[in-house]
Amino acid sequence: MYKSFNNIRIFCGNANKPLAVNICKYLNMPLGEASITSFADGEINVKILDNIRNRDVFIIQPTCPPVNDHLMELLIMVDAAKRASAASITAIIPYYGYSRQDRKAAPRTPISAKLVADLLQVAGVRRMVSVDLHANQIQGFFDIAVDNLYGANSMIPHLKETLWRETYDPQRQKSRIVMVSPDAGGAERTRMYASHLDAKMAVVDKRREEANVAAVMNVIGKVNDKDAVLLDDMVDTGGSLCKAAEAIRKLGANRVWASCTHAILSGDAVKRIEDSPIERLVVTDTIPLTEEAQKCKKIIVVSVADMLAEAIRRLVTNESISELFFK
Repeated sequence: MYKSFNNIRIFCGNANKPLAVNICKYLNMPLGEASITSFADGEINVKILDNIRNRDVFIIQPTCPPVNDHLMELLIMVDAAKRASAASITAIIPYYGYSRQDRKAAPRTPISAKLVADLLQVAGVRRMVSVDLHANQIQGFFDIAVDNLYGANSMIPHLKETLWRETYDPQRQKSRIVMVSPDAGGAERTRMYASHLDAKMAVVDKRREEANVAAVMNVIGKVNDKDAVLLDDMVDTGGSLCKAAEAIRKLGANRVWASCTHAILSGDAVKRIEDSPIERLVVTDTIPLTEEAQKCKKIIVVSVADMLAEAIRRLVTNESISELFFK
C-alpha cells in the first residue's frame, strides 16, 4: 500500500463487488467492511464497520439494474459516511443510471440525470468518477469535480489485439475495419476510436419512434467489404444495435462486431444478440453480467478495474489524471 493511502478507505455496495475487489487488488489495499441489509418492507439499512473519522472515503457503486435500489443504496452509504465524520467522500459510479434523461426531450418531462446529480451532492458526495457518461453535459449538472473516464482505455487495446491484428494489411498500411456509430450523437466517440485504430468511420441514421424502439433508416459511409464495429456507450434491449448490424450486413460488410461500455442487457437482449449478425459483443465490467449473458459465447468482457484504480491512486497522490483520457 502506498504511504499516502493510509488515510483512505474504499467501500462498495452490492451492485458490483467483483469490480471493487479488483480495484483494491490493483491498489494493494483491503476493501472496507460495511453491512448492507434490508428491512422486511425493503428499506435499506447500512452500517460502516470501519473507523472512517477524518478519512478520505471512496464508495464504488454503479447504479445498474435494479437502478433505484442501487442508487438508494449509494445515497444511504454516502450519508452514513458523512455522519461518521469522513473527511471527504468520492463516489466511483462506473455506470451512471438515469443518464439518458439528460434533457427535456418533450413537454412536461424531467431531467432525471440532473436530479440524480443533486441527490448525490446533497447526500455528501464531493467528487464523482464515472466511465463513458451517456452525454458529456452531465458533468455540468454537478457543482463538484467530475471525472468522466473513457472505456476506450480497455476497449481499444482489446480490438487491436483481435480484429485489428486480423485485418491490418502491412503492405498497404491499412485496416479493413470501419467503426460505426449507431446514431449521430455517438459520432465524436466513434471518430476517436477510428483514429486510434487507423480505421474508417460510418454513421447509422436511425429514427426512434419510442423509448427502446428504433428503426434504422440509412447508413452514411462505406461498409461494403469491411469488418464493421458498432460502437455505443451502452446496450440495453439490444434492439437498436441488432437492427444496425442487420443494415450493415445487408450493405456488404464482411462481419459485424459491437463494442459497448455498459452491458445493461435488459429483457430479451441476449437472445436478440445471439440471433443477430453480430459475431462478437465486447463490453466492460462496469455492470456485472446476468447469468444469461455469462453463458452467451458472443459476449466478451474487458475490465476497467485497473483504469479506475489508477484514477483513485492519482487522486490520492495529487497527480494529474489527464493521461487516462484518450484524445
